[in-house]
Amino acid sequence: MSTPTLLRRRHVSKSVVVQHVSLLAQSDPIPLGYHRSGLLTWARDEKGVLDIRHALTTETISDALMIDELVHLVDSGVLSGQEQFEEAAIGLILTCGDRPDTCWQAFYRNSLAELDSGRSPFAPIHHRALSLLQGKSVLEVGSCFGFFALRAAAAGFDVSACDLSAGAVDLLGTAANRMNLPVRARVGNAVDLPYPSDSADTVTLIHLLEHLPDHVDLAIGEAMRVARRRVIIAVPFEDVPSPHFGHHQRLTSETLVAWAAHADHRGARIFADHGGWLVLQPPRA
Repeated sequence: MSTPTLLRRRHVSKSVVVQHVSLLAQSDPIPLGYHRSGLLTWARDEKGVLDIRHALTTETISDALMIDELVHLVDSGVLSGQEQFEEAAIGLILTCGDRPDTCWQAFYRNSLAELDSGRSPFAPIHHRALSLLQGKSVLEVGSCFGFFALRAAAAGFDVSACDLSAGAVDLLGTAANRMNLPVRARVGNAVDLPYPSDSADTVTLIHLLEHLPDHVDLAIGEAMRVARRRVIIAVPFEDVPSPHFGHHQRLTSETLVAWAAHADHRGARIFADHGGWLVLQPPRA
């Protein structure tokens, strides 16, 4: 006779319910009506609300693992759209431990460890971006959780970061304080940066511009205004933009060439390395 599963923690959002399940026996069957997808099981109720169950803990939760598991649900047609994807992601994080602060601390700790070790698929992008930084001060535009900002600060740079999401900015500020790293995070819009001209040596837009449906030239212009020495742009090359990640554009090397042609700069370098890169030298540099 198998031991029943124990539902321990539950996070409810508009279209997704995420529940942590403590498996007391490896032989536990999947509950009736549920389907297995990697480390997750899922079902829909009579109203169409998606119910996701998992056994991730503060020892295992990370950005790379979370994204990998949720992309499986996207590929199978279970999850759709950026809002639902983000609701599921937040649910997985907030149900991996007993308290929100413990969950977020574990998420940051494990995600940064994966990036530092190279286990994260995003690690090569961070490695390349860190190698391109010039000067002492860095502004990351569109910082999201702020993993790159934290890693740049850990490498000795004086870092500022901004994002449209006040929640993401608060999380980054808390993580930076906990890690005693010099990261100043604030809410800011890429097309109207809240920073003076020539106030950072390097400005980065790493996997940001694919999220903009328009006004890319404005965002690049703002980065060039703030940067003293270099602007670093990195984008994914996708056959089809990923709507669950909030991507609006299919970008190619030709796109980067066009962006460079419209920007006021003293020099541009375009290359491919786990996606596309455009490195610009401001006209005043």
